[in-house]
Amino acid sequence: MSYDLCLLKQAENPYYIENIRTAIYSLEELCFYLYHNIYLIDESIINEKLCDWLRDELGLSRLYRQLYEQLEKQDGAAFFVLPIFREAGYLTHAQMREFQEQLSKLEVQSDDMKQKLRGDYLVKEKMFARAVGEYRHILKRRNPGKLGAQFYAAVLNNLGAAYAGLFQFEQAAGCFYESYELMRTKETLRKYVSTLPLFLDEKEYQERLKQLGVDPYLAQKIQEYNAKVCEQPAFQEELARMRARDPAEVIGELKERYCTAVHI
Repeated sequence: MSYDLCLLKQAENPYYIENIRTAIYSLEELCFYLYHNIYLIDESIINEKLCDWLRDELGLSRLYRQLYEQLEKQDGAAFFVLPIFREAGYLTHAQMREFQEQLSKLEVQSDDMKQKLRGDYLVKEKMFARAVGEYRHILKRRNPGKLGAQFYAAVLNNLGAAYAGLFQFEQAAGCFYESYELMRTKETLRKYVSTLPLFLDEKEYQERLKQLGVDPYLAQKIQEYNAKVCEQPAFQEELARMRARDPAEVIGELKERYCTAVHI
């Protein structure tokens, strides 16, 4: 005897979520995505296309009408998302209340801040190419008088981290340096100096340090710190996992990340 744990209908044609390039087939899967990816709730999920999919693929006509009315009212993301959870009975009352509070706090943030939080979440989940797109959009409409130099320094720093995740170290170094020019923090300088040897030879590296006026002793300490980080168990475990994988698979994955990033 077997039991079908998916209580609601499965779609023949999935709904494709562009943010994470994932197809979903059921209302439960949609709820799982919404609950665990609160920073990615945007127009890619709050739209007529999703409403039509719920009606046509899952037969949820009542929910379709309810969500379509919310689109017209434009009351906010919470009023669109919460009925989906209720339809599936996915969350407890306490979870629903907590989720609504988090979403309400997020909604009052500026567009730039919401986009930065989205980018930060994507970096955390190692979706670096998508994060690059989020950060670049913020910088494209840059308005220093609105959020201040500290905000844009943080965006540039995190953009550098995303580029580093794509192994685009020269672009990463450029972002770290721009961030350093805005705020002049020791941590950002450390990241910039740490990235230089990843794409410069020794002679070029030393020349760049001279141009920056970086004390050789400080540069040595930075590299010693990096060496210690590489010796940590977590780093070694990740390195071992990478070595255990098929090289062709790793190269293919990196190529895909690179191509996605450069075409954003």
